[in-house]
Amino acid sequence: MARSKARVYTCCALMLLCLVAVIVCVAVFVKRKCPDDTFSKAAVAADSKKCSEIGRDMLQRGGSAVDGAIAALLCTSLMNPQSMGIGGGSMFTVMDSSGKVKIINSRETVPAKVKSDLLNSCPKPFQLMADSKWIGIPGEIRGYEIAHKLYGKLPWATLFQPTIQLAREGFPIPQVQGRYIQYIDTNETQSLRKLFSDKNGSLLKIGDIVKFEKLADTLEMIATYGADIFYTGRIAEDLIRDIQEAGGTLTLQDLASYKVTVTDAWAVPLGEYQMYIPPPPAGGIILSLILNIMKGYHLNLAPQTAEQKTLFYHRYVEALKFANGIKRHIRDPKFSFEEMAKKFTEDSFANHIRSLISSDKTHDLQYYNITPYPDSFGTTHVSVLAEDGCAVSVTSTINHIFGSRIFSPSTGVILNNELSDFCGRVDNIFPGEQPPSSMAPVVLKSQSKLLVIGSSGGGMITTGMASALINHLWFGKSLKDAIAAPVVFVDSQNAVKFEPGFDTHVAEALKALGHNHDTAKKFYNVVNAVEKEDGCVCAVSDARKLGEAAGY
Repeated sequence: MARSKARVYTCCALMLLCLVAVIVCVAVFVKRKCPDDTFSKAAVAADSKKCSEIGRDMLQRGGSAVDGAIAALLCTSLMNPQSMGIGGGSMFTVMDSSGKVKIINSRETVPAKVKSDLLNSCPKPFQLMADSKWIGIPGEIRGYEIAHKLYGKLPWATLFQPTIQLAREGFPIPQVQGRYIQYIDTNETQSLRKLFSDKNGSLLKIGDIVKFEKLADTLEMIATYGADIFYTGRIAEDLIRDIQEAGGTLTLQDLASYKVTVTDAWAVPLGEYQMYIPPPPAGGIILSLILNIMKGYHLNLAPQTAEQKTLFYHRYVEALKFANGIKRHIRDPKFSFEEMAKKFTEDSFANHIRSLISSDKTHDLQYYNITPYPDSFGTTHVSVLAEDGCAVSVTSTINHIFGSRIFSPSTGVILNNELSDFCGRVDNIFPGEQPPSSMAPVVLKSQSKLLVIGSSGGGMITTGMASALINHLWFGKSLKDAIAAPVVFVDSQNAVKFEPGFDTHVAEALKALGHNHDTAKKFYNVVNAVEKEDGCVCAVSDARKLGEAAGY
């Protein structure tokens, strides 16, 4: 009898084990059955395929989301040097595996010996401010250092090696970089022109091989000795000498005293999501205001008829105008009242603004409290999602195309012109202050989904992001289609500009409602995003900058 019972127990145990094995196999199979254009574990979305791949490779080697982001950014400083580099600054939004979100702010700051009358030099209309007087203290490398200390897994030097190799060996100039090289004219600093010229002095073209050998030396020293060599060591001495010879006001003390700030992200409810944004001087509150205004219209379906489309875009354009009106209130919290900025993220404020929006007319600048300011463009963005659920949304910039256009021949660094972001926004500036920014790297998390998203494009950052989020989260478009959707942009003069491909019937209807219309020469909004849903990872790099995501 005892043997019979034992056989029964053994058979039951074996059947149970088989059942568990079947369930596990089914679960694994289902989990791996992701669509062909998605990934099962992790992904990186950068401005170029090469940089996305370098970031992905770091993840596959056991690196963290921060490791992947830093490696991708370093690569981008070569592939799109007109947009960002170690002579600029960045803003990280980092979510760890427990769901905690921190902001690592390494935006540039005002040097101690800034000229007291600097803002008198601000131009009325937009123009490139290619001058050493606009250079802010670079924070990029210190930002990488702090991010890596807090969240890094791979050795610091490992993150630099792919970019150092690329810089030394050279690579064919990509299309986007090649377009902007042609704008470097003979009036620029000779050192910058020489960097992008052949042996005969002619500017390099798309497909020509370009090398960044001095920058490779600089990156190798930083990889070997750490960030201090950039801020207090030999690189600092060479960099400051070159800047001062170009007429800049930065000093060795400025570099030595630079500090990164690490704060909690601000959380803004958005439907089923919590949207985590960077506080001022970043532009997260601009994005949140636009979305909070629009969510009050209960948008859960894309407008279908011509009348519905016109009403939606009219209200949306009005929201963009009111968002422009609060830009003057975005300031470094060390030099302003943070509580005032926080109220702009609240539903009560959005409700008030929504009550001011008429359904059948628009208004003049004063109605939206807009003070004209120079529009800016540029920057880069990287979105990363790692296997362990950690995520990074990071935006980096040297501001305008090629920044200040001041090149340090001793270090290979192109310097920013970030101080120009104060123009039209403030009446005075202070040493140590960070300029206001449109950068809005965000992470959105719900019970079952995670979306890591951000944009480049200066003033068009929030335009691109709001459009992508509304089209994806509320109108049900795929992430790729939502990012690709043509945008409408409202500039600092209250002029409405339509991206090529935008619905012409809606554009004409908006003009008929009284919206001032102007033509934009180029749209710089470039949204890069990674999303995880149902165990599958979708990553999209915006086609506007010919980017391509990478994952596994």
